[in-house]
Formats: sequence, structure tokens, C-alpha cells
Amino acid sequence: MPIPVLPLSAARVLHLAAQQLQSPLKRQARPDDLLTAIQRMALLQIDTISVVARSPYLVLFSRLGEYPSAWLETALREHQLFEYWAHEACFIPIEDYPLLRHRMLAPEAMGWKFNLAWFNQHQTEITNLLQHIAQNGPVRSADFNAEKRATSGWWDWKPYKKHLETLFTAGELMVVERRNFHRVYDLREKVLPSWDDATQTLSKEHAEFAMLCRAAQALGIFRVEWLADYYRLKRVNSKKLTTQLLELGVIEAVQVTGIDAPMYIHQDHDQLLAQALAGTLTSTVTTLLSPFDPVVWDRKRALELFNFDYRLECYTPQAKRQYGYFTLPILNRGEIIGRTDAKMHRKSQQLEIKSLHLEAGIKVGVRRARDIAEAISRFARWQGAHQVVLTSLPPELVTHWGTGWKVMP
Repeated sequence: MPIPVLPLSAARVLHLAAQQLQSPLKRQARPDDLLTAIQRMALLQIDTISVVARSPYLVLFSRLGEYPSAWLETALREHQLFEYWAHEACFIPIEDYPLLRHRMLAPEAMGWKFNLAWFNQHQTEITNLLQHIAQNGPVRSADFNAEKRATSGWWDWKPYKKHLETLFTAGELMVVERRNFHRVYDLREKVLPSWDDATQTLSKEHAEFAMLCRAAQALGIFRVEWLADYYRLKRVNSKKLTTQLLELGVIEAVQVTGIDAPMYIHQDHDQLLAQALAGTLTSTVTTLLSPFDPVVWDRKRALELFNFDYRLECYTPQAKRQYGYFTLPILNRGEIIGRTDAKMHRKSQQLEIKSLHLEAGIKVGVRRARDIAEAISRFARWQGAHQVVLTSLPPELVTHWGTGWKVMP
């Protein structure tokens, strides 16, 4: 049979649909919607920057709308999620624990995340720490008052924080909750008392193949070369992987207008493919995205699929920033049309739009101006802002919006 041909616009929407960004929820979000969203993404990356909502909460807001952020902590506390290194540090559905366990059992392969020399040097302290947790229950690094030592070149944490992070990477400790977004650690056997390494741990080969399949499912439509980045896998033979997935019927080849490389669709999205071929697949979502949203965390993929050249500039010296400290991509009905540098002033209950830049060639009509304004208003209201302050805008948006507005309750 001939390979299906899709327009680029349909490929974008198919990817967004796989990521639960095709259409807004038509009802108030429920706690089970949060878990479903994370399951469909497979991973929810953790980042602590808080000039607006912290990234994991923002990623969920983009999909669920105005939901109570405490639901994320509840899901973690109830062991529906666990934390570990995947794309980076991530919240992961607990049913995917077998995919990551092999990394915990070989932590020396985790690079800077596990310092074997430190582990060996501090065996007595680490053993005593595990005994303390076994006898007294979960701990935070803040529970220990040890003085900082001279820098070891492996972060400048006080010793017990290093011990906790080392044991976390080795899978001996798990994060059982977050208090003010600070990790609380407990013994793995208390969190997963029935887990048996001998019978439940997947081999590295089988686990990594399963991760690649999960990445394909989460992306919906993809180049095979994009899959490895999702879980930060290395040395993936793309040609061999493509053959395996095609033979198993996991993926189907498609051609996307404007992308020369071969593209594929995961079998779970056959219905979306049918809609795309019929010309009925559209997106009605307008929202702000986190810089660490799966849609944009692979900057090369975002450029190829959305023609969106994106870089997070919070690590760039201020004088060299082009767009701002923490710019949020603006998703509008299947396109990424710009970015905004925003800051939440919590004491004054104001959301400041410090700048907003539209992509080249983006036209602003009444509907698009309304879409963006409503998305910013929802974002502001969710964070408890009563007012949106507009500092720097393109002239075409000033024409529609003026210089600021009150946020309706």
C-alpha cells in the first residue's frame, strides 16, 4: 500500500493530540485527569524555577486548565507516581517503575548523578543514615544541620544532602512526598514492599526497548531519531529499531509534507491518522507552555516540527538575552506562534507580561488576539493574580488589548 501523506499542519496536531493538547477539557478537571495526563506524556519533567508556576504544575495546567496544584503532591504521596532520572529528573507513573529499575541497580553509569568515590568514602555515614530512616521514618535534607564542607567538585551540598541524593540515584531511597517542593525520602522497601528485583526487574535491553515504545506512543508522530532523547537513551541503532517496530506493528510509516526524513505514527493513534487523512484533525487549544514541556524540550524537534527556534535564556547573561529570562512558548490552534517572558508578583497578585514576541509572519486578527488574551487570563487566574500588567507588546496586540486588564474571577 502507498505510504500516507500528511500536511505538516496535520502532523503537528496529531503530535499535540498524543500529548493531550488537541482540545481543552470541556469540564472541570478531576484528580484522575492529572494522572491520565502524566501517563499519556509518560514523563513529567521537574524544574524548580518559580518566576511563574514551577514547570511540572505548568505542564499540567496546559492540559487540564485551572486545577489545584496540590493534586500533584497527592498523587506522589499516594504512590501513583515516583521520581527518578528519565529525560531529566521526572515524575513517572508508578507502573513504569520496572523501566527504570535497571538504572538504579547500576548507578555508576549515571554520570554526575552518582558519585561512586563519595559513596565508597562515606559508607559508615550512609549506613547510619539508612538505619536512622528505618527507625525514625522519612527525612528531608533540611533535617540535618551538618556544616558544609569545602566543595568536592560534585555540587556544593552539605554532606547529608549528597548522601540522600546518592541513595536516591541508587534506588535505595524514594521520594515519598514534597513539602514546599522539597523532597522527603523514605526507604524503597517501605514504598514498594512487594517489589522483587529477581523477578520484576527488566534487563537493560528490554527496558530500553520498552522506553522507546513509550516515547513513540507519547510523541504520536515522530522521526525514529527523536525517540532516544525522550528517556535520554544513548547509542540507539535507529535503522535496527525502525525495522523492529515496523515488524511488530508498533508503528506505521507516513510522509509529512515539508519534512524530508521518514516519519512514523504509533499504532495507538490510528484513529487520529484517519482523521488527519480525512482533513478533519484540528486543534482548538491556546495555552502557554513550560520550557520543559515535552512538546518543546527537544529543541531540534520543536524546530523541525513547528519551525520554532527556541532556547531557554535563564542561563544566558542578561545583556545577551534576546527574549527574556524564562520565556513560555505560546501554542495557538496547532501552531507555536510566539513566546512571552512572564513573572508572577505574588505579593501584589499581579502577573506581569514583561515581553511578548510573535514569530515572523504571524498575523493577529480578532480571534487570535482573543485566544491569547484568554489564555493569559486563565494562566493568571490559576496563579491567583487579580491583574495582568503588560510591559512590552507587539503593536498589533496593543491595538487589541490596550495596556492591561483585570482578571475576572
